[in-house]
Amino acid sequence: MSAAVQHVRTRNSRLIRALAAAGTGVAVLTLPLIGATSAAAAPTTATTAATTPAGYPNNLDGWIRESLAIMAEKKIPGTYNGIYRNIIRESSGNPSAINLWDSNAAKGIPSKGLLQVIDPTFNAYHVAGTSFNIYDPVANITAACNYAAARYGSIDNVFGAY
Repeated sequence: MSAAVQHVRTRNSRLIRALAAAGTGVAVLTLPLIGATSAAAAPTTATTAATTPAGYPNNLDGWIRESLAIMAEKKIPGTYNGIYRNIIRESSGNPSAINLWDSNAAKGIPSKGLLQVIDPTFNAYHVAGTSFNIYDPVANITAACNYAAARYGSIDNVFGAY
């Protein structure tokens, strides 16, 4: 190529390339983390009611508050913040989340729901008065908190996969 038609790299083009490379690096580092914390969604119904049958808002805040009310009746320890922190880590607040890639999934018992509970744990720690559907947000939270209380003293003491 002759000198007259060679591309001249300016300081700005080097900066743009460096930023693009850095952005790509961040994406490469972030994608495995996103994959590790995200879960596939199980089929859900097309519409949801504005409130739960117990009258709480049919959203993450309402599910946690309803679970806390049941937990208080059953003397299961836990706080809003402890439950919320663990839900966000486990399912990002998706009640239909299912983990199809970890060791439990490899054994045929994938983790499910807001707090990523496996079926045997859900069945063993199910709390009377809640649904037997592992994807039911209140049943999932309450069973997971019952398990965490038996194993760790409280969901508040759980800071990682459990």
